[in-house]
Amino acid sequence: MFSFRMKRGRGRAPLVMAAGVLLEAIATKLRSGRVGGNVVVRCHEAHLFTTIWVPGASIKSLRFGWWRLQRCPVGRHWSIVTPVKEADLTGRQRRGASRHRDTRIP
Repeated sequence: MFSFRMKRGRGRAPLVMAAGVLLEAIATKLRSGRVGGNVVVRCHEAHLFTTIWVPGASIKSLRFGWWRLQRCPVGRHWSIVTPVKEADLTGRQRRGASRHRDTRIP
């Protein structure tokens, strides 16, 4: 009976992790209009740039729940970034964000 409880508890961790990734994917979709991939983000100094956003993973940033601490290529500083809906941006803002991309992973 004791071993059954141990196995049951271990099975919850993957489910909790999968639920977290799913929630982040839904939140990213609501926030940016995309589930992931190349997403326009805004830093806390209001700079716009394009980055690769993968729900549940972060290679170039530190994750703090919904927010990510990432290097801003526009202002060349570290900042909290959040996804932005491209449809809410002006044409000029979209062009600027597409010109400023963060470091690509080889």
